[in-house]
Amino acid sequence: MAESAPPFDLITMGRIGVDLYPLQSGVSLAQVETFGKFLGGSAANVAVAAARLGRNTAVITRTGDDPFGAYLHQALKEFGVDDRWVTPVAAYPTPVTFCEIFPPDDFPLYFYRQPKAPDLEIHSEGLDYFAIRAARVFWITGTGLSEEPSRSATLAALKARDRAGTTVFDLDWRPMFWRDPEEARPYYTEALRHATVAVGNLDECEIATGVREPRACAEALLAAGVELAVVKQGPGGVLAVHRDGTTAEVPPVPVEVANGLGAGDAFGGALVHGLLSGRDLAETMRYANAAGALVASRLACSSAMPTEAEVEDLLSRATS
Repeated sequence: MAESAPPFDLITMGRIGVDLYPLQSGVSLAQVETFGKFLGGSAANVAVAAARLGRNTAVITRTGDDPFGAYLHQALKEFGVDDRWVTPVAAYPTPVTFCEIFPPDDFPLYFYRQPKAPDLEIHSEGLDYFAIRAARVFWITGTGLSEEPSRSATLAALKARDRAGTTVFDLDWRPMFWRDPEEARPYYTEALRHATVAVGNLDECEIATGVREPRACAEALLAAGVELAVVKQGPGGVLAVHRDGTTAEVPPVPVEVANGLGAGDAFGGALVHGLLSGRDLAETMRYANAAGALVASRLACSSAMPTEAEVEDLLSRATS
């Protein structure tokens, strides 16, 4: 009898699409003449980021049954991400996202996900619950809770996971995907009950908890059920608080910002890598910050995800 395959280090579930980034910086889309095409979407990007750091990763999502969908399969495979749970939806096109680039801190996004994004057509009955439970880390996003049937599928996956291993809830607040912010909070609360780690910036933490001060956000996330709360504060660095009382507050790694989009996903992939590597909390946060900084210093997102050698090199230069 053949041995079963080992579990994935990381399975993510949620958004995927094609990012079209302008190859000109500092101008509006009305003036942009050329674009670069990249794999995008938070769940896909986190899987790519962890794969670039040597982790065995997969993503659960859906694309359109179209050439852009075929491109995303190709890109995932090239990045070393398993695409067995990426399936087509004939009714909807693969979404595209445009951005504008105004360094150092203005990167507007324009999502084209109408009439509905295929990644919101994930169904509970199509999930591989055995693999989800077996993964060392399972990662879900707030966008996956924004609409049915993805919402029910995401919550079903969390319940089947039953807090096995590390279960990360990326708060991933995108207001354009919700009719009303107040509609989101009950679903965020339910997801937090099943997660062991919550990750978000101050806006996202406020949606999840109703508070905004970083320490209060962390305490509220812990009270909601997680064991580790990671609060990203942009120029203020990152605050991480564990239920056991361990706290790490780490400043950002200074870089010249080219495009801030994707830095959070690089942070996420590096966070997964750090947790799986057994690094202490402060070291994990420094490592994740450095990975995010590297992507912020580059134009692209998925293709800009750093290797372990690149992260270590930036850290050594930042502390020398």
